[in-house]
Order: sequence, then structure tokens, then C-alpha cells
Amino acid sequence: MHIREYQRWLEQWDKERGWDRVLPAHTLIHALEELGEIARLVLALDGYKAGEDEEVLRQQLKEEFSDLFVFLFKLAYQMGIDVEEALKAGQQKAQARYPDLEQARDAGEVYRRALEKQVRDLKKPSS
Repeated sequence: MHIREYQRWLEQWDKERGWDRVLPAHTLIHALEELGEIARLVLALDGYKAGEDEEVLRQQLKEEFSDLFVFLFKLAYQMGIDVEEALKAGQQKAQARYPDLEQARDAGEVYRRALEKQVRDLKKPSS
């Protein structure tokens, strides 16, 4: 499946059902709701809540990503944005921003060290 084909299919599918007339703001709210569900599952997979079955959580995560993508693609067509073109522009932007691989790796390492320090600081007993 190609991105542009999917976006066109979704728009046609919505039009056939009259669902293309939903306000973009409401589509955005639904997308945010789905993102919240993804956040809950990522937290669970990161160990936030013990005892949940990882395979079940991953299946739920897959479904929630699908739901989120539907609303993002819908919002894009509602706003006149071709997702495939937007993604290509994003690729070009990323390539221009981080053309030097060593510099990009160094930036990632600085970020990881900062995170590790924050975790260590959280584990310190409070005075």
C-alpha cells in the first residue's frame, strides 16, 4: 500500500459514509485521544504497571497506532495536505539538519547521558 493511495482511499471511504463532514478540530481531538491510548500502552510496556501481558499490550498498541494514523490521515486530507509530500519534505529536512552522521551520533549520546543523569538523580534519597 502506498501512502497517497491510502489517503485517497480513506477520503473516499469517509465521503461514502458522510464522515468527511466532521470538523477538523474534532478529528484532531480524536487523534489526541488515540495518542493518549498509545501513551498508556507505551508506559505499560516500559514497566509502569506490572503484571500486564506484553503480547496483549503489543497487539493493543498496534490497533491504537492504526486508529491514530486514520485520524492523522483524515486531518491531513481535511486540511488539504498530501501526507506523502509532507513526509518527503520531512525526509529532506532531516537530511539537511543531520548530514554528518558522527555529529548526529554525538548529539544522541549527549541526550542519553542527560537522561541517565536524571534517572540517577531521581533515585537519590531526598534530604
